[in-house]
Amino acid sequence: MILGCFKRRYLGIFLGCTVRWPTGDLGPGTEATINRLRNGTRTLVGTLFAALIASGCGSGRVEAPEPGAMRGFVPDLRGVRVMVMPLQRKAGLRDDLDPEIAFALRARGAGVDWIMADELARTLARSPGLDVPLSALPVGMFLTREVNRIGDPLYGHLLRAAAVTNAQVALIPVEARRRVEPDGSSVIEVVATLLDVRRGRVIWFGVVEGQPGTAGDFQIVASAVDALASMLLWYMHE
Repeated sequence: MILGCFKRRYLGIFLGCTVRWPTGDLGPGTEATINRLRNGTRTLVGTLFAALIASGCGSGRVEAPEPGAMRGFVPDLRGVRVMVMPLQRKAGLRDDLDPEIAFALRARGAGVDWIMADELARTLARSPGLDVPLSALPVGMFLTREVNRIGDPLYGHLLRAAAVTNAQVALIPVEARRRVEPDGSSVIEVVATLLDVRRGRVIWFGVVEGQPGTAGDFQIVASAVDALASMLLWYMHE
C-alpha cells in the first residue's frame, strides 16, 4: 500500500510531468499499449524507489579521510567524564600509542575527567558479562563513510561501558598510520572521533598529523599524539 501511494504521488516528479492514463472505450490495440506502458512505468518507479531507499539509508561512501579532514566541533570538555578507548588500528607502525595519548591528554587537559584506556580495561575486567571488546571495536565505517550517528554493535558497546563508568563522552582513536613522503621521511596520521555516548551522536571526527621525521624515530609518533591532544583541547590555548 505504501509503495503504491509512493508510485502514484511521485511518478510525475520522477518523470517531470503529470501522468494521466486515458480511460473509456479505447479499442483493443490502444488498451494493450496503455497496459504495456503501465507495466513499464511500474518497473521504472520500482527501480527509482529502490534507488531512493538505498541512497537514504545511512551516509554515503566517501574517500578515505586525509589529514586535515574534520567534521563537527570539539566542545569545552572541562567537567565532562570522557572514556578514552585504546587505539583500534595501526598501519605501518608498531609503537604503542595508548600511553602517549594518556600522557598528552593528562598534561594538556586539566579539568577533564579522563578515564584512560588502562583504567577502563581494569573497570570492565570486573564486569566481564558486559562483553565490550575494547581493542577491537567495530570502527571500520569511520574510514569509509561519513558517520553522523552510530548504531549497534558499537553503540551498545559504548553504552555498556558508560554504564559502569558514568562517562558522557567517548574518545576513540580509530587508526594510526605511517605515511611516507616523497623525500623518504615519515609522517604519522591519527584518525579519531569524539562521541556522545548516550545519544550515539558523532560530536567530532578528524584526522591530524605529526611532524615528518625518520621512520622508527618515536618523535614522529609523539608529535602526532600531541597534535591530537592540541586539537581536542583547543580551548586551553586561549
